Amino acid sequence: MTSELLPNENDLKMLLEGRYGSPHSILGMHLDPKLNCIIVRCYDPVALEVMVIGETGEKNKMEKIHEQGLFALSFPGVQKHFKYDLEKHFDTSVFTSPDPYCFLPGIGEMDQYLFNQGEHHKVYEFMGAHPRDFGGVKGVLFTVWAPSADRVSVVGNFNLWDGRRHPMRVIGSSGIWELFIPSLKEGEIYKFEIRAKNGDIFLKLDPYAYWTETRPNTAARVSAQTQFAWTDENWMDARKHKNWLEGPMNTYEVHMGSWRGPGLRELNPADENDFHNYRDIAHALADYVVEMGYTHIQLLPMAEHPFDQSWGYQVTGYYAPTARFGTPEDFSYFVNYMHSKNIGILVDWVPAHFPKDAFSLARFDGTALYEHLDPRQGEHRDWGTFIFNYGRCEVRNFLIGNALYWLERYHIDGLRVDAVASMLYLDYSKQDGNWLPNKYGGKENLDAISFMKRLNELTHELHPGTMMIAEESTAWTGVSRPAYLGGLGFTLKWNMGWMHDTLEYFSKDPVFRSYHHDKLTFSIWYAFSENFVLPFSHDEVVHGKKSLLDKMSGDYWQKFANLRLLMSYMMSHPGKKLLFMGCEFGQWNEWDCKNSLDWPLLKYPIHTGTRTAFKDLNKVYKDRPALWEVDFHPKGFEWVDINDILQSVISYIRWDKNHTEPVLVVMNNTPVVRSNYRVGVPFGGTWYEIFNSDAENYGGSGVGNKGRVDTENKECHGRPCSLSLTLPPLGALYLSQRKNS
Repeated sequence: MTSELLPNENDLKMLLEGRYGSPHSILGMHLDPKLNCIIVRCYDPVALEVMVIGETGEKNKMEKIHEQGLFALSFPGVQKHFKYDLEKHFDTSVFTSPDPYCFLPGIGEMDQYLFNQGEHHKVYEFMGAHPRDFGGVKGVLFTVWAPSADRVSVVGNFNLWDGRRHPMRVIGSSGIWELFIPSLKEGEIYKFEIRAKNGDIFLKLDPYAYWTETRPNTAARVSAQTQFAWTDENWMDARKHKNWLEGPMNTYEVHMGSWRGPGLRELNPADENDFHNYRDIAHALADYVVEMGYTHIQLLPMAEHPFDQSWGYQVTGYYAPTARFGTPEDFSYFVNYMHSKNIGILVDWVPAHFPKDAFSLARFDGTALYEHLDPRQGEHRDWGTFIFNYGRCEVRNFLIGNALYWLERYHIDGLRVDAVASMLYLDYSKQDGNWLPNKYGGKENLDAISFMKRLNELTHELHPGTMMIAEESTAWTGVSRPAYLGGLGFTLKWNMGWMHDTLEYFSKDPVFRSYHHDKLTFSIWYAFSENFVLPFSHDEVVHGKKSLLDKMSGDYWQKFANLRLLMSYMMSHPGKKLLFMGCEFGQWNEWDCKNSLDWPLLKYPIHTGTRTAFKDLNKVYKDRPALWEVDFHPKGFEWVDINDILQSVISYIRWDKNHTEPVLVVMNNTPVVRSNYRVGVPFGGTWYEIFNSDAENYGGSGVGNKGRVDTENKECHGRPCSLSLTLPPLGALYLSQRKNS
């Protein structure tokens, strides 16, 4: 009877060699009409013996029909399938569970079709590892896309990481491999073992893993993603109708691992390099953000990454919040708590490239699956990373699904898309001969452009009120214009030109600033061509670039005065705002991701004063619609005097939507006090000094206008009335006809 129970010779050979893509066709329960019986087969090369346990509990020992571990048992005369368990006996243990190979496929044809078309908007709900209940049998359904693999298996502690024991089946021509393993539970560690066509065998992290081990370990963990009870319904409902373009948006950029600010440092970790839990960070960071008056925080990439010094930009687990700070539920708590404090959450997202780590996406099934094979298309050689193949539907689905996942599952309010310029241009950071032109002979990456347009269409359609923000540093037109109008469809774009020009200006000795006046004034010529964010980000305070404070020109006092002046300029310039952590209190050293910010500096009055200045400036910003209501149209900005080059003074007005409550800004960019400085204003009456960056409690010299100035009927700057002001050294004045609330 043994020979009759064996599958055909070729199928058996492929199964035993670990090359069989359809194990369910010979393993599990099968009706054999010729023998008029049911046959149950089990392959487990580690088991000593295997028993079939029927529905009534009776046990039947299986025959070992092949020495490498193939067991079988026939049930003569039985014509109907029945439920059963397998009881496996090992050297020191016995394990009983339903047979993984007696279940029908767990994913439908429509899921497969939409995935292969690149249009499955919730691809993360069936790809990866998901706890399921099939007919009362609980376990985990595993799926993975590996179209060129010879064989894919699920491995983990549950099968001693032996790829022979749980081979998956490939579903039709979809390239998706699938297996339901009964009895596995949430928290189980696993990877996919893949055998390539050339016979190479390697372990891969699940690309759709919701949860991973803490680095340096690299396996995935099964996560149900159903445990957290959200309480931010009011925030989420309001977000659907929110137009951040006409609202205040003042963002605090945070690296989760090195912030360790007030309320968190007091927890005194045993090791300075230990990571606090998301829940602890949520309370401490929210308190600080509320105190300082920011509207949003922007987190450096939170997706899993093995290398701390990559800051999160070398992503290996796109669907997994980094386990450094806790579980997915802990991260959900973080977001939920921020929303309870009316703080928006933006997260850095990295679809431009991925690292070459052998355990992750690189050469996933032995071929260039997620990337291009040709390095002229598929590599950023100077970054040491691969470039996604945006023309492949399943890759587009992986990325678009990932963006939607962060917005849907974690209630993230927006994504800052990293390195957009590198996606737009085929020759980005490449020498001649090391890149391939598009089909028209141009350098534009047509597939990436199509991808970004579709990405932004879907995120805005399915999650209204969320933001997609492009870090894009070139003159590409229409980055923040709708896709249906020919743009890329982003909500906002980082204004890198403004940032570079402004920092260059403030690094100049004031003696020479008159020769570089245009560095401050030129930005208005293009300020309304896009919906801009004005960023002073982490990129500007590392790698020898100095801290923001240390970039400022002058002696010790002047550096702080220039920093306050710089921030006064940013907060009053058209565009939304972003500032990296530590800059608000005058961090002196460059940012080091391995260590905490220099919070002890706050014991010095000059640093405390700087933080107070930022706090007051943030309050004034939020309180004055003129500073944010019309950021992206010329009606919101008006020069008073652009031409006082010799004295390095500029003055301008920010207008609110109704043109009724303007804010006048006057900046003196030299360390010279200027008395009786006349500025034309649109309305007569009293103007209140609502902010003075030179105030004594900020560490300034205290020069100002005693809080208010009355207009004089003297024409100036084409206006019938004017103010005679005292301009503080390296100082900025905000004036309004409404007092501070």
